[in-house]
Amino acid sequence: MDASKTRRGSPCWYLVEKVGMVAINDGFIVESIIYRLLKRYFRREAYYADLLDLFHEVTYQTELGQLMDLITAPEGDVDLSRFSVARHAYIVRYKTAFYSFYLPVALAMHAAGVSDPAAHRAAAAVLLPLGEYFQAQDDFLDCFGSPEVIGKIGTDIEDNKCSWLVNQALARASPEQRSVLDENYGQKDPAKVARVKVVYAELGLEAAYRAYEEDSYRRIMGLVDAIDDAVLPRDMFVTFTNRIYKRKK
Repeated sequence: MDASKTRRGSPCWYLVEKVGMVAINDGFIVESIIYRLLKRYFRREAYYADLLDLFHEVTYQTELGQLMDLITAPEGDVDLSRFSVARHAYIVRYKTAFYSFYLPVALAMHAAGVSDPAAHRAAAAVLLPLGEYFQAQDDFLDCFGSPEVIGKIGTDIEDNKCSWLVNQALARASPEQRSVLDENYGQKDPAKVARVKVVYAELGLEAAYRAYEEDSYRRIMGLVDAIDDAVLPRDMFVTFTNRIYKRKK
């Protein structure tokens, strides 16, 4: 739906010979299999309905995030006035954080008999900011990471991504720097990509990210400390946080 050519290093499914738009139906089938598997293995469990509700809710949240991403940065239609720090935060929370960070833990909580809404809110209070921090890392590494380490050449600038970096740049740029961003962002031209990176350097975004990273770590660990260890094991959240803190890939 975003006209991407590859995903996780392989050709997108719709580009495989004889697949095309059949990929849309294939996606529906894959989603349906989730519920067939849940029915097969969990329908006799007391928490079966909770699992169904959770998958439906997180699917809806992810679709909202994907929609916001698509209308904010549509293919071939660059308009940085649609970007903002707040919009980036919404996209990241709904498109990434709910399904990548909250969903696995919430499923395990239900399986372990932890269904108290307060406990789930406490978990989400840590896991959603952790997911937002993780995505900001991805955005940073796309531009500043070593391709040999991260395993890819970053393309967020030429792909018109509503990334953490460009939103920080827009919030800090002078009128002249904003003009450079407007004229060069989202263009598949190495010279224009280089001009955007010059603005990033002028604005000190690498140092700004390092400060953001430290602030995020302190804030998340503070949220972890507030969890009642008798309800949820704080060590689990500490482990999650330390696994991604200052990651290089």
